[in-house]
Amino acid sequence: MLFAQSVKNNGVYKKEMQALQAAINKNFYDKASGYYFVVVDSAKREKKNGYTRQYTYLWSLCAMYQAANEIEKLEPKANLMDPLVKNMSYYLNTAPPAPGYTDYIMKLKPGERYYDDNEWIGIAALDAYARTKKKSDLALGKMMYDFVMTGYDQALGGGVYWKEGDLSSKNTCSNGPAALVALQLYQATKNKAYLDTALKIVNWTNSKLQTPAKLYYDNIRVRNGSIGKATFSYNTGTMLESYVYLYEITGDKKYLNEANVIADSSLEFFYGRDKFRDGYWFNAVLLRAYQHLLKYNKDTKYIIGFKKCLDNSLKNEKNEQGLFTGRDGVQNLVEHGGMLEILARYAWLESHYNLN
Repeated sequence: MLFAQSVKNNGVYKKEMQALQAAINKNFYDKASGYYFVVVDSAKREKKNGYTRQYTYLWSLCAMYQAANEIEKLEPKANLMDPLVKNMSYYLNTAPPAPGYTDYIMKLKPGERYYDDNEWIGIAALDAYARTKKKSDLALGKMMYDFVMTGYDQALGGGVYWKEGDLSSKNTCSNGPAALVALQLYQATKNKAYLDTALKIVNWTNSKLQTPAKLYYDNIRVRNGSIGKATFSYNTGTMLESYVYLYEITGDKKYLNEANVIADSSLEFFYGRDKFRDGYWFNAVLLRAYQHLLKYNKDTKYIIGFKKCLDNSLKNEKNEQGLFTGRDGVQNLVEHGGMLEILARYAWLESHYNLN
């Protein structure tokens, strides 16, 4: 009752979440086909290899799937994840070496399989399993892990490639979340092989892609070992949360200490100017890590620093339809899914913490 009462009294973000959820369903979901659009403006839909993709690529559904998990934490009877699993099934490619999701609807025009897309699905499924203990969620997490590990080899000493069949780069966005899937599977099964894999990937990513400021570069090119030095919030987010999991699993303070250092560096870099540096969904991934870290570091400065940027977006980036806009007009479904996750997380946070 205390939880319900506190939500009722401090429900600003929950109301924003519900409004955005309705706006997404109205503007992005196509009832006729059962698919989602990636953008509202049909003229801006993606063209790839001479083909117009009328519907969304998989990444948007990854974003919506994680957001659905966070909403179900608030509203356990909402049943939002299962319909998205069905929607994602249209993207499933069972071809060898292991089943995995392609980036576009199979019966329309199959696309490519990205390791990170499949990792995001695995993370959300295993988050759900920790909450519900549904065997289907654990099975989906395991399937994602098995596919992702087909992208691991010893070029550059280890690491997971970004995309199946493309051996040009190994990216933080395919290694940080791979470590998270392995760590979540270890927690679910206590199979030490998963923990060993996670440590191997974390150590490799640190050695190849961590910046001097304790953030993370985007990628390393396999041909010559050169670094793609773009620095995005989601890459720091997956690695930060990997350290939180490692502390949670092992109790070794060195992992918590490292998590705190990364969190401090990321707070200044990404949220020091009260406006998001990159996309909502990228920031949602870093918020996951901040929220997880709160279990062991009670300082709310990370959540409050992030909140200033969130409040700025709520004030300045919404249109009359309740959708979020950027320089090029209404943002795509990936970003709306990211914002929906952020709002769901703050709906939970506002009921548990003083966010002033």
